[in-house]
Amino acid sequence: MKKLLLLCCALLLLAACGQKEDNTKGKETKGDNKMNEQLVGKWEGNIETPNGALPIIVDLQKDSGTLSVPAQGLSNYPFKSIKYDGDQVSISINLNGSAVEINGTLKDGQIEATFQQNGGKFPLVLKPFKEQPVTYETLKIPVQNGELTVALQKASKEPSPVALIIAGSGPTDKDGNSAIAGKNNSLKMIAEGLANESIATVRYDKRGLGDNQSLLTKEEDITIDQYVDDAVQVINTLLADKAYSSVHIIGHSEGSLIGLLAAQKANVESFVSIAGAGRPADEILLEQLKGQLSPELLKESTDALTSLKKGELVKNVSPDLQSLFRSSVQPYMISWLKYNPASELTKVNSRVLILQGTTDLQVVATDAETLKKGKPDAKLVYMDGMNHVLKDAPADRTKNLATYSDPSLPLHKELLPAIQQFIMNDK
Repeated sequence: MKKLLLLCCALLLLAACGQKEDNTKGKETKGDNKMNEQLVGKWEGNIETPNGALPIIVDLQKDSGTLSVPAQGLSNYPFKSIKYDGDQVSISINLNGSAVEINGTLKDGQIEATFQQNGGKFPLVLKPFKEQPVTYETLKIPVQNGELTVALQKASKEPSPVALIIAGSGPTDKDGNSAIAGKNNSLKMIAEGLANESIATVRYDKRGLGDNQSLLTKEEDITIDQYVDDAVQVINTLLADKAYSSVHIIGHSEGSLIGLLAAQKANVESFVSIAGAGRPADEILLEQLKGQLSPELLKESTDALTSLKKGELVKNVSPDLQSLFRSSVQPYMISWLKYNPASELTKVNSRVLILQGTTDLQVVATDAETLKKGKPDAKLVYMDGMNHVLKDAPADRTKNLATYSDPSLPLHKELLPAIQQFIMNDK
C-alpha cells in the first residue's frame, strides 16, 4: 500500500507512550581490529522508513552509548551493548522488550548503517551531530495531570504582542517536525521570524510528544478537547502577563481546529489559520484515501469513519488500516470527527486570517473557501506555490514531499509578512 499522507495521528516506529529507560549500562565487546577513534562522538541521521524519515541521535562512546529520538520524547536511552571492529560499529538496544540493532561502517566522514527492529530493516546514514542553538526560554504552565513545557520566543521589545503557535496532527513537534514526514523546522522559523518583527511566540510539544511525553501514558486517553484545554491554559497564562500587549493564536493544519476551538474559550485579539481544514475530517480523509486504497479497503474505511462519527468504536480493523484505525487512536478520532471547522469558526469573535498554499497536497482551496463561508468577515489569502509545510514547492508530488524533510529551505516569502501585518493590525 502507498504511503498514506494524512491529517490523522500516525503509528510511531520505535516505542509507544509511557516508555521507561533501561538503566543497563552498555559494554564494549572488542573486535579483532583496533577501533577507529573517529567513531566516538555524537551522530545524527534519519531512519528511512516506509512512512518517512525518522530523525535520531546516537552518542557513541568507547564502552557505552545512548539513543535519542526527539520526536518521540526518547532521550539518552542506553545501549545494551556496543562493539567496534576497525571502521565498523554494532549496537544492540533493548527498547521496552523490543530488540533494536544498528550496524554501520565509517566512510568518508559519515556512518553508513542499517537500523533493525521487529523484523524491519531500514537504511540509516549518520553524520556528525551539529548542536542547534536554543533561541527560546522554557516555561512550565500548569495543566491537567501536570505541567506543560513550552518554548517562549521573546520579541526584541516589551510589551509586545504574543502568539500561541499550535502544531498539526500526529507526531508533529513544536518546531513543525514529524516522526512521519521529517524535519523541516517550519514552526521554528515562524517563531524566530516573528520575534524579529517584535512579536513574541509560544509553542510546545503536545501531550505524549517530546518535552511533554510524560503527560500522556496511554494513547487512548487523549482527545482533541484535551488539546484545546491545554491551549486555553497557555492563553490564560499569557493574558495574565503584563509583558504582552495582546494575545493571538496561530494554528497550522489540525492546529487550526484546535486553535479556533480555543479562541472560543479565551479572549484573544486574533486567530490565524494556516492550511486549516474547512470540512469535517471524515470528508477530507476519504478524499485522500480514494487515490491510495483498494475498493475493499476504501469501503472498510468509509464504514469505520461512519461508525466513529456516531461515537461507536470499531472492533475489527484490517492490518493495512491499523495505522489509521488502531483501537488506541479511535477515542481521539471520535472526538475529532464531531467538529465541523467552518461551523465552529462562526463562534470565534476575534479577527480571523485564513492562509492557504496553492500546492498543498493535504489541505486544498476548497477548505479555505469553506472556512471563509463560516466567517464571512475573515481575511483569506492564497500563497502561490506554498505547500503544507509552508515552503515553496511544485505541484509534483515527489518533489513536493521532498521539502518535508529539508530544514535548509526557507519559509514561503509571503508567509511571515502576512502574519506580522495581520497581528499588528496594519491597514
